Amino acid sequence: MKYSKGSIQRGYTNQLLSVDLTSASISVSGIDERVRDYFLGGRSLALYLLYRAVSPDTKATDPENPLILANGPLGGIPLFPGTAKAMAVSLSPLTGIAGVSNFGGYFGAFLKYSGFDAIQVTGQADRFVMIVVNSFTGEVTIEDAPADDETFDLERDIVARFTDLGYKKQQLAFMSTGIGAANTNYGCINSHYYDMTKPVNGGKGLFRTKQAGRTGIGSVMRDKRVRSIVVLAGHLHGDNPYGAADWNRVKQAGTKLHKVVKEVDPQSLKMATRGSAGLISFMSKPEYLSLPVNNFQAGTHPMARQICGKYYAQHHFDHRGMDGCFPGCNLQCTKGGYVTLVSGVHARNKVWVDGPEYETAAGFGSNLGIFNSTFIMEANWHCDNYGIDTITTASIMAFLMECFQRGYLVEHDGEGLSLKWGDEDTALEFIHRLALGKTEMARAAGKGMLHVSDWIARRYEKRTGIDIRKELSMFAMQAKGLPFTFYRTHRSLSMQGSYAAASDIGAHHAAAWLIKADLLGAFPSFEKKAQALISYPRVRLGNDNMGVCKLPWVDVFNPESNTRSGADVFINPASQEIYAEFYNGVLGTDLNWEKIFAQTDRDINLQRILNVLRYGRETVSHDWIPDRAIGPTEDALYQAEEEFNDRDLAERIEKTPEELAGMTIREKRERLMAHRKDQLRKLIDIYYRERGWNCRGIPMPDTLRQLGLWEYLDEGTRSVILDLTKE
Repeated sequence: MKYSKGSIQRGYTNQLLSVDLTSASISVSGIDERVRDYFLGGRSLALYLLYRAVSPDTKATDPENPLILANGPLGGIPLFPGTAKAMAVSLSPLTGIAGVSNFGGYFGAFLKYSGFDAIQVTGQADRFVMIVVNSFTGEVTIEDAPADDETFDLERDIVARFTDLGYKKQQLAFMSTGIGAANTNYGCINSHYYDMTKPVNGGKGLFRTKQAGRTGIGSVMRDKRVRSIVVLAGHLHGDNPYGAADWNRVKQAGTKLHKVVKEVDPQSLKMATRGSAGLISFMSKPEYLSLPVNNFQAGTHPMARQICGKYYAQHHFDHRGMDGCFPGCNLQCTKGGYVTLVSGVHARNKVWVDGPEYETAAGFGSNLGIFNSTFIMEANWHCDNYGIDTITTASIMAFLMECFQRGYLVEHDGEGLSLKWGDEDTALEFIHRLALGKTEMARAAGKGMLHVSDWIARRYEKRTGIDIRKELSMFAMQAKGLPFTFYRTHRSLSMQGSYAAASDIGAHHAAAWLIKADLLGAFPSFEKKAQALISYPRVRLGNDNMGVCKLPWVDVFNPESNTRSGADVFINPASQEIYAEFYNGVLGTDLNWEKIFAQTDRDINLQRILNVLRYGRETVSHDWIPDRAIGPTEDALYQAEEEFNDRDLAERIEKTPEELAGMTIREKRERLMAHRKDQLRKLIDIYYRERGWNCRGIPMPDTLRQLGLWEYLDEGTRSVILDLTKE
């Protein structure tokens, strides 16, 4: 199909690309300005498109479930650090509710340069295809895809196809997934882009990948029989090619944030050399105990230094060239290096690995009891190559290891494979079985944490006659069906509330990563914690809307923030002011940062409505987390941190240490857990109230009217909300 590209105006192209694979039809439509201005940018617009496309009965595997890839108005503008972000949105096959995942690389920017704010893919192809958006010829086509089931084979053949046609590698950005997305419900989508600066074999240049990893959106893509979505475009040139309202204001904002990153990062987290894996050292500190070890049973380990960012920087990462995932970002945190594989059909091959980032390093490292950085890099590569989420994979593997540890699983259940803490060879073998759908245990694990937990319970009950579902639920680390990211939250009530209630996709930290600030004492009261569950998601999810990365804000503390009296210093207000300058310069507004990010309440409430349409009156019951995330689930775990637990309990029940001495470990543990659960319940209740939701976590009609969201809801949705909130 031929199309007219048009120009970018104030960060938007004002065009939506729709592809129906069942009918093999392609169309381009304008985006209503009123909708565009209300549902600001990538995540927000995509959620609205999802809401319009599905019903409460739609399943992730239904043809009408759309795969939506959307950029934001500030994305793709390289004068400002971290403008690579775009969003992948669909119903999640893992959770059944709206799935959202952000990703970096050039794809979002190239889609905008090609003339589109979003692409929406529905239906199912009758063969494996790739969608090609060619901005040079002004065409969108559905083409046969290369017959490759592995990501990096597909990458090779896609690159060869288009370079043979005369296109340059740097004009090519594409999304892909692999065979693992077909055999699991947590397939990831790889975002491929060409890094022309990285030295390789005496020359320069290689394709690198970022991932839309969470919620299984890669499995939706694979189910639609789409192997790749390709965009051919070039970087924009000239004076203000992004249609900014005030180009000088944009340039000045970029200069300010570049200066902060340049001066601060080398003296603080050193993201430019260590990447996000540098966070492992902080989380593992004995005073925080927040690095998960052996499925969150412990919070620190003396060998954590062997998988921390400093170790990777010294032993693995290749620091040559530029490590930003988009031009203009001087944070340069996209680290990577080479490793020689020891398992699978590619054993003995030397491969490039992008990562690991913190989540992958902690997930395949400490949470599996493995402290071998080379193993973690290999596990990272296989997951990317198969197209599966590293976080979900590692979380489910840790759960299986604990089930073997406790005797709930035996070697026969694993068909000769018995997963144990620290066993690297068995862990790698399981990753291959999982991605390829080999063995019953691997197939059960591929369906997600809730399914594999039920599978284990049924097998154990058949063998022993004992129902262990309650025991399994205590350490199956998930919320709403989505496995945890890797923060042990015993010492952070705010982060417990984030996982339980503020993150509507499930146990993920994107909405409210509060643990570090909480550990540093930022939120001393219930009210402060509840307010943080509102103010931080506004910013973090607001960045997803705009198409910008959170890291130059959250991980590079602007020293001028210390001069902002009356402000939450931990939210880094001085840098927020710079983001506001960027936003106002592009969109032609004049808002402070608080008002800009308060607009995110619109899509936060829309996403909650999507959950309510699925959960109904049971919405509140899904806003909870496993006992293991709250505190010690057994006496031995209480004893392992007895000094802290005793001090915490004494404060809660107002007893002296001498009075506690007369209590058994079990009595102390049960009292502590009861108080912590009560505290979490109170926090969630306050959060609901602050949000303007009822006691079941359902938005009140008046709240939706005040936000202006009510008018965007159909009559069926309004009727449901009115019925559920009439009491």
